[in-house]
Amino acid sequence: MPKQDGRPAPNPPVPPGNTSRILLVYFSRAGENYYNGGRTNLIVGNTEVLAGMIRDRTGCDVHRIEAAEPYPDGYDATVARNVREQNIDARPAITTPLADIGQYDTVLLASGIWNVRAPMIMTTFVESHDFTGKTIHPVTTHAMSALGTTERDYARSCPGAVIAEGLAIRGEEVLNAGADVDSWLRRTGLLQT
Repeated sequence: MPKQDGRPAPNPPVPPGNTSRILLVYFSRAGENYYNGGRTNLIVGNTEVLAGMIRDRTGCDVHRIEAAEPYPDGYDATVARNVREQNIDARPAITTPLADIGQYDTVLLASGIWNVRAPMIMTTFVESHDFTGKTIHPVTTHAMSALGTTERDYARSCPGAVIAEGLAIRGEEVLNAGADVDSWLRRTGLLQT
């Protein structure tokens, strides 16, 4: 999560033998972002902020997805790249692969919603693992698309998984989303006491 200077901290490895049964996997993009019809520059991406809230409340393990070819800082350039990737059904390469998710019962898949769906790099990740028998909770930050098509897309990409209740937070509201996060964690039974 963010360091004191506002920049993202390095992705902590998932410790071997960790007893946590919940894994949060997220992809987040800082830089120029949509904000209430205009633009704002984010030092830490909205999804990373939301992932930090969930981690702090649950004690879950966290894995950050990093793109081999980083997405541009500019909003319009990122939108254009995303449209190209969606149009060709791309699988962008990941520089931070996760060897195994076998020890986890529940996986939270967190990302922004870009053009009504999760970025294609999320499909790269889910197709590289076996989610049979696992429970997946989609988690999104968005401008107006809520969960978008994540539930349908993850159901298709993760055969044998149970797609459970997701959490969608508007990017502009993520810093004040603590009560919504708490309510969702209680409803889903993810809050560890």
